[in-house]
Amino acid sequence: MKILHRFGYYFGGFAIGLVILAFFLNGRGVSCEYNYGPEARVLKNIRTKTLQFSAKSTSTITSKAIDTATISYILKKGDVDFSKSEPRKEPCGLYYIYGETKDNKYLELYIENCDSIATLQTINLLN
Repeated sequence: MKILHRFGYYFGGFAIGLVILAFFLNGRGVSCEYNYGPEARVLKNIRTKTLQFSAKSTSTITSKAIDTATISYILKKGDVDFSKSEPRKEPCGLYYIYGETKDNKYLELYIENCDSIATLQTINLLN
């Protein structure tokens, strides 16, 4: 069999496979984000839960005029520092998340991640 025929069969089968995948996975909750690292998985896990605010974080948010959209942005684009976090803490893990906002300010978040809710314990504005 010639090499050109082999490539033809390969790409033909590949195209049929893509069509079948598109047909079966169309409209389902399939996510193709790059959530392979532990940092991305933690951030996605926190984002999917109901976010509650502690009394300390609520007072900081009101006094520093921090918007909840800014907190959501940090939870999407921020970084997790596992050396400052306590992921195996019982009953809920405590994560240190930091990042730069759209206004070039730096935020530090300490979030307690439980089974069904995530609670923002403290928030620090660093700029």
